[in-house]
Amino acid sequence: MKITGVAVNVLRVPVDKPYSAGGRTVDANWHVLARVTTSDGVEGIGYVVYPRPDLMTAIGQASRELGEHLVGMSVLEPEAAWERLARIGDWVGPGGLLHVALAPLDIAVWDAHGKTLGQPLYRLLGGYRDRVPAYGSDGLWVSLSPTELAANAKQHVADGFTAVKLRIGKESTAEAEARRVLAVREAVGPQVKIMVDAVESWSLAYARRAGRVLQDAGIAWLEDPVHHHDVAGLASLRRRLDVPIAAGEHLYHLDGFRTLLEARAVDVVILDLARVGGVTPWRRIAGLAHAHGIPVCGHVVPEVQVHLLAAVASGYMVEYVPRSAGILTSMPRCERGELVAPSSPGLGLELDADAVRRHQVA
Repeated sequence: MKITGVAVNVLRVPVDKPYSAGGRTVDANWHVLARVTTSDGVEGIGYVVYPRPDLMTAIGQASRELGEHLVGMSVLEPEAAWERLARIGDWVGPGGLLHVALAPLDIAVWDAHGKTLGQPLYRLLGGYRDRVPAYGSDGLWVSLSPTELAANAKQHVADGFTAVKLRIGKESTAEAEARRVLAVREAVGPQVKIMVDAVESWSLAYARRAGRVLQDAGIAWLEDPVHHHDVAGLASLRRRLDVPIAAGEHLYHLDGFRTLLEARAVDVVILDLARVGGVTPWRRIAGLAHAHGIPVCGHVVPEVQVHLLAAVASGYMVEYVPRSAGILTSMPRCERGELVAPSSPGLGLELDADAVRRHQVA
């Protein structure tokens, strides 16, 4: 049960249809993939994925160097493993590149942990349920016309999702964004939840006005309306608006989430698995949110997030963006609006070996 080897690779996985996000053209999803092997012949996998190449090779090299320190440790002690690597890298952390480099290693250790014990990860972490309500988010970009947006949202509903999330931005007016929401509403019907994500693009003054307009259009939550450092602004929006405020995916450390929660600035906490540093710290943050009576959601990587959200009572919804489908043999299935956690040991995921070799960056 000792870790005997760690391999880390960087992958560039082209997308089927390039799109625009944050002013950039996205033509590929970049992965840092870690594979941990044990003395019992078990292999655990873990990865982070971002739709941009910036610093991904640097993150890969950092994971590679950190991973050397896992050799000889017990795969049944992931908390000890995470703390050891965090201490080694604390001179450039916590947070930032260190956490993103830690995450694929931590996820891989947890995957091997579950495989060694013969249990799916969601059950090892608490086993509250085996499925989580999900929302379709892929392909609902700010660059699309209302007609295109409505068509893509309708396809998500046809695929079994009962909620969708649209990106909105600062290049339009609040009224124009409301028209986009209403176009989607007409396409998907009255029972489907429609959330919106402003991707931190608004000033507080504009967020107050746009929030009211979108609230009247019937949105189910308003995500990241202002910059994540403006905790006071988020808190004031939460007091002014009836629509729930969601935020947190840009935070890296427990202290940041504590500040957010103590300020009563959000109705829903969103956790980015890479930024927080993997499964181990994710659990700590989810526990903190639970203590404040706030539900948690996962940001992308649904095939891993579904395990974490299914494990805890405060798990709310999982965001379905299948950025890693191109390197896996299959993704978790959606049934009646819920993503089902794989029942196989560990993450229950299998790499497509040919795709991994084909997309590997030298």
